Amino acid sequence: MIRVRDLRVAYGDRVVAEVPELDVGRGECVAIVGESGSGKSTTLLALLGLTEGARVSGEVSVCGVDVMKARPRALRAVRGAKAALVIQSPQAALSPTTRLGVLMRRALRLHGVTGGPGSTGGPSLTGGPDSTGGPDSTGGPGSMGGPGSMGKGSRGIDAVMAQACEAVLLDPAILRRYPHEISGGQAQRFAIAMAIALGAEVILADEPTSALDVTVQAEVVGVLRGLREERGLAVLLVSHDLALVSTIADRVLVMKDGVVVEAGPARHVLRDPDHPYTRELLEALP
Repeated sequence: MIRVRDLRVAYGDRVVAEVPELDVGRGECVAIVGESGSGKSTTLLALLGLTEGARVSGEVSVCGVDVMKARPRALRAVRGAKAALVIQSPQAALSPTTRLGVLMRRALRLHGVTGGPGSTGGPSLTGGPDSTGGPDSTGGPGSMGGPGSMGKGSRGIDAVMAQACEAVLLDPAILRRYPHEISGGQAQRFAIAMAIALGAEVILADEPTSALDVTVQAEVVGVLRGLREERGLAVLLVSHDLALVSTIADRVLVMKDGVVVEAGPARHVLRDPDHPYTRELLEALP
């Protein structure tokens, strides 16, 4: 699902991330770990072509799309619908005056998800005005978005939205709430639910649990683990928390000062590391 060879990201004369090799297959979780400023998040953004102003070279393929050569329109089609980015504080990216159901519905309509006949949660081929529920498809009896929902397509989208919430252990009633009415853990799971509703095959998670308490961290990691096993999702996780990474990752890349200093199976890297820096990170664990 993700294939990287000789990725190099530089701003001016400064190289901020170099990744010789990175592969994430269906149903796999690969973690990139390291201290702040090590190049982890920059690497993640480069995979989606989101490093504005940077000089990026190498080979990057995500869900079969050559990120380095794809036109902007092709990249927009990949982002969200095929590869979803889950950021550290998703609440900051949500409009505070808009219900969660309305926000999710807009994202689905933007990517052509109708929930109609033949829809599987990804872009539908049914098309037509009715398939997105029309201009007032943000609510109504039985809808998740507020008053005024119309059309059979709207009911189909409601089902897609509800099923996505249930997949991440959220009550679909949460779609009636505003962003300030949910917790940090619920916001993270809502972001993952959005990816599920869009039919994403890859989740790129940037420090998804760093602002959460230990119990909620376990819930979010449990959701990601379940989605890998049940849906074959590929997960690329960026984190500085090696204890958390050890519970979910199959393979680990360790970065320091923009360079990969160690890579391999998680059981080896996190138990018997070769590089002194990795040992330092492990020794810093409480």
